[in-house]
Amino acid sequence: MDPDRRAFLRRAVAIGSGGLAVAASPARANSSSHIEAAPQAMGVLVDVVRCSGCRRCEAACAKANGLPEIDPEELEDQSLFEQARRPGPDSFTVVNRRTFNHDDGTSAVYVKQNCMHCVDPACVSACLVGALRKLPDGPVTYDAQKCMGCRYCMVACPFEMPAYEYARPLTPRVRRCTFCFDEDHANGGTIPACVQACPKECLIYGRREELIAKAHERVARQPDVYVDHVYGEFEAGGTSWLYLSPVPFEQLGFPPVAASSWPRLTESIQHGVFKHFMPPVAWCAILGLTAWLTRRREIPFGVDSASSDNGQVGRDRIAVVHGDVSRLEESHDEPQCAADILAR
Repeated sequence: MDPDRRAFLRRAVAIGSGGLAVAASPARANSSSHIEAAPQAMGVLVDVVRCSGCRRCEAACAKANGLPEIDPEELEDQSLFEQARRPGPDSFTVVNRRTFNHDDGTSAVYVKQNCMHCVDPACVSACLVGALRKLPDGPVTYDAQKCMGCRYCMVACPFEMPAYEYARPLTPRVRRCTFCFDEDHANGGTIPACVQACPKECLIYGRREELIAKAHERVARQPDVYVDHVYGEFEAGGTSWLYLSPVPFEQLGFPPVAASSWPRLTESIQHGVFKHFMPPVAWCAILGLTAWLTRRREIPFGVDSASSDNGQVGRDRIAVVHGDVSRLEESHDEPQCAADILAR
């Protein structure tokens, strides 16, 4: 490759990279955008301090969603708290016991876990077929008929809540809390069944804005009981499920999730790079041009044979192609035509 061609390729790559950077610049500009919860968005405030670990919310959830029901005797089984559980295909919510140390010793609290129904859900953004959908009222709905089983939603969720029915190889579904929102739901699609079953009223259902105000009011009224943090107010861009705790949430097993919304970052980058599809087209053009400039040139057989050195260059190339160095040396001593060499 001659120097001029190399310089041309360097300029082409520089122009292409500049185009990509310009196309991606809106991504950086939009990365700070934020989606607010709709005014009618509903939510649930979980006051961990008031939870007694009765697990009636688990039983109510199972019954409302047609999952394997939990017998009253099972609710008395305290051995389940010996190890942490997580929601699964047959249990959309679980209650775990968490212990923490303080000045007077060790205490335990009970923490309900389920899908957080994010304000700007990463699972919805990751779904390629629109099987997951965020409703203005708060719930994230799921359409199993559209789902193709890629499970990107499970990878995208910052709280690792979606579960998959691996035991059903023919008709698997993604399983998670439904927020009891469907009008055909067993509880009529109103207040979630777990909230209705809570005897301690540690679960409060209402408008998200009002729940946040109520949570901060409790913190302000009893600062010695609650930490000054409403988990879910800002985490992952905000969630429909909000939590109050007597200790920092990291001690209860809550993941330290950033306040920024993941879809706002990933979608802005993706849309910036692929805006008008120009960067991919430009990159393909650069690759095609590079391939054309660096292609292997075929030398016509008769051209070299008729060259001024009596066809010596052509014979040398034929010898090299055949890997016959001895013939190459011989061809210099005794000029022969290419047909003779190939005949051997």
